[in-house]
Amino acid sequence: MYRIFIVEDDDKIASILKSHMDKYGFEAESVTQFREIMPELEAFGPHLVLLDINLPYFDGYYWCRQIRTRSSVPILFISARAGEMDQVMAIENGGDDYITKPIHLDLLMAKVKSALRRAYGEYAAGSVAAMDSIGSAQAERNAGGLRLYLSRNELEWEGQRVELTKNEQLLAECLMKQPGEIATREQLLEALWDDVQFVDDNTLTVNVTRLRRKLEELGLAKAVETVRGKGYKLTLAGKEEGTLR
Repeated sequence: MYRIFIVEDDDKIASILKSHMDKYGFEAESVTQFREIMPELEAFGPHLVLLDINLPYFDGYYWCRQIRTRSSVPILFISARAGEMDQVMAIENGGDDYITKPIHLDLLMAKVKSALRRAYGEYAAGSVAAMDSIGSAQAERNAGGLRLYLSRNELEWEGQRVELTKNEQLLAECLMKQPGEIATREQLLEALWDDVQFVDDNTLTVNVTRLRRKLEELGLAKAVETVRGKGYKLTLAGKEEGTLR
């Protein structure tokens, strides 16, 4: 049973969300101490977090950053803020998706199920399908010496490693499948989100920017090239064909 942690200070909305999660067979809990949510979150051990922005003491962006220092659990923002900049900030601070209020529950459940499938289900990196014949969970993708460890959400270059969020990992894996070749925006959107029709194109741009920053930390400042009007491609010195093993 998947566990959903709800960080929402409107008791009525929190109750509706919890009831709806219960209805679909999830175990859901709502935060009670808004001054410090991490102890409750870590004690519950959620598979996904629903996170409001306007909260007492500290906002949702702050808590998203705190969660990201300890976990790559999927985080879906839920907020009455409908501005493009709010959505950009949510992604920039580590969120995986964004849902505006008033919340359409069918859309919410579609996004929750999609995020869970990507993180833990049949599409998850490190799932049974991604493991080798002796059952090793250390499946990896290699492109020109750049290694993506699927089971650990880590990217490695010349002995240095950085941790990736789930969306950053999915984006890196898609680009590493075809190094030196263009991955279209449509391909990347489909790799990251099942419900592409609900995704603002700017959200992909933000995720690419975040992946670029991680690559810069490894010393690869210009590894992801923008191909205007088409998409992106991964360019590495001495690149080799991507392999999954």
